[in-house]
Amino acid sequence: MKVVISGKGGSGKSTILALFARQYANQGKRVLVIDTDESNTGLNQQLGMDTPPDLMKYFGGKKKVTDKIMSSLSDHSSVNFFQNNTSTSNIPFEYITENGRIKLVSIGKIHSFGEGCACPMGVLARQFLSGLHLQKDEIVLTDTEAGIEHFGRGIEEGADLIIMILDPSYESVLLADKVADMTEIRTPLYYILNKTDLALGSRLRERITHPEKIIGEIPHIPAIISAGLDGRVIDIDLPEIEQIIDHLSELKIGS
Repeated sequence: MKVVISGKGGSGKSTILALFARQYANQGKRVLVIDTDESNTGLNQQLGMDTPPDLMKYFGGKKKVTDKIMSSLSDHSSVNFFQNNTSTSNIPFEYITENGRIKLVSIGKIHSFGEGCACPMGVLARQFLSGLHLQKDEIVLTDTEAGIEHFGRGIEEGADLIIMILDPSYESVLLADKVADMTEIRTPLYYILNKTDLALGSRLRERITHPEKIIGEIPHIPAIISAGLDGRVIDIDLPEIEQIIDHLSELKIGS
């Protein structure tokens, strides 16, 4: 199964992804995390591993990738940076870091002032996820940048499932409704409520237009907040995450 994790900035999407990765690994799955967030630099720490080099460097760097994309647009040709049905074993090992059953690949980051837009990262991310062929017991978790720009890039086209992380904020409610109204999205969409208590969780459910999409709720947990502040690995096992994974298994998404 290929899962895309999305949400507004600060909703906790990267933290939830790390918790998912840990739980899937504990269940014996092989987990590939794809980092498509060009600005967030802390996901590797949450997973307990080093920062991998940008996968974009494998294709010559951002300028060469951009040039190839622009050239294909000008002569109305197509450019595909990945072979069809690329497997996780075909990813160049020097662009992967790992911790046990969890592997991390980073599409690319913004490294310097004035280097231009992140559009080439979006093209690579979409093609990589779409062409990735999984073996038995493999799970892909994709971390996206904050907001909805990645929907405009079509990254979700290659996914089996979209999970939006919603914190108790008006912005999260608006974002959830906006994405749910994007009729072009054919991928199943679900919500996880995060950083709530009994009262906030209830109020958030009342304000969401499609509460039937909620598949779980994660309470405010100080230990997780503290680990994030310190840049430490998220090594906490939550029964709520296990329950969500069991529910997804029952839905047979991606099978």
